[in-house]
Amino acid sequence: MAFTRATGKHRRTGRVHRTTARAAGVAALATTGVVGTLAAPALAAEPEVEQSGLTPVVTIGDSIADEVDAQAVAQKQAAADAAAREAAREAARERAAEAAKEAREAKERAAREAERKRLNTFVAPITASYVSTAYRAGSSLWSSGSHTGIDFHAAGGTSVHAVGVGTVVEAGWGGAYGNQVVIKMHDGTYTQYGHLSSIGVSVGQSVEPGQQIGLSGATGNVTGPHLHFEARTGPEYGSDMDPVAYLRSHGVHV
Repeated sequence: MAFTRATGKHRRTGRVHRTTARAAGVAALATTGVVGTLAAPALAAEPEVEQSGLTPVVTIGDSIADEVDAQAVAQKQAAADAAAREAAREAARERAAEAAKEAREAKERAAREAERKRLNTFVAPITASYVSTAYRAGSSLWSSGSHTGIDFHAAGGTSVHAVGVGTVVEAGWGGAYGNQVVIKMHDGTYTQYGHLSSIGVSVGQSVEPGQQIGLSGATGNVTGPHLHFEARTGPEYGSDMDPVAYLRSHGVHV
């Protein structure tokens, strides 16, 4: 027939080509009027267009690519979520560390403030008393001719307190002072408490403001029970300074 084509030695006739040839043959028969009863079945048996197989392959390829893309997106999102969680944990750790630091600093500030307050707290050596003999008062009762401290009115056995923070450097008999306690204060000054009936501290002991160190009495060179109090620049007799001014400079009004 005129519509057929010889194939090469190793080449098969393609389906599309064969289908085209059949269609041409049928058209030729139709023009000559020779369309037999077999023409319709022959045409019906042949599929309209043979699929090449490319479309399914492309469809499968797109599906796999979509899955890969989806997995990549999911992995990227998971990595972003993990990074966000780690960033949140790190931020929480930093906030906790900062809070701990602030709490520690606040505690240290409070401790410093408490220590400062403790060191700067002074009280009167006798509660609810008054000065019965002034500093530098003159009398033959004292070997120097004048009073080297002040006397606080107190009945025998009245509680005597350390006026501030310090360390006991003398605790015992002091001659004309009778039983005495001498305390080195935290600022390097000294305070002395004389004529005690009893002593309640020992040398080397630390004392706090208001702590009882003994009881008032009438030991030593006295005419009656009271507390003799001195403020000194050193631990020994003769280094005295005005005790009223000393106490007032530390907020104690007597």
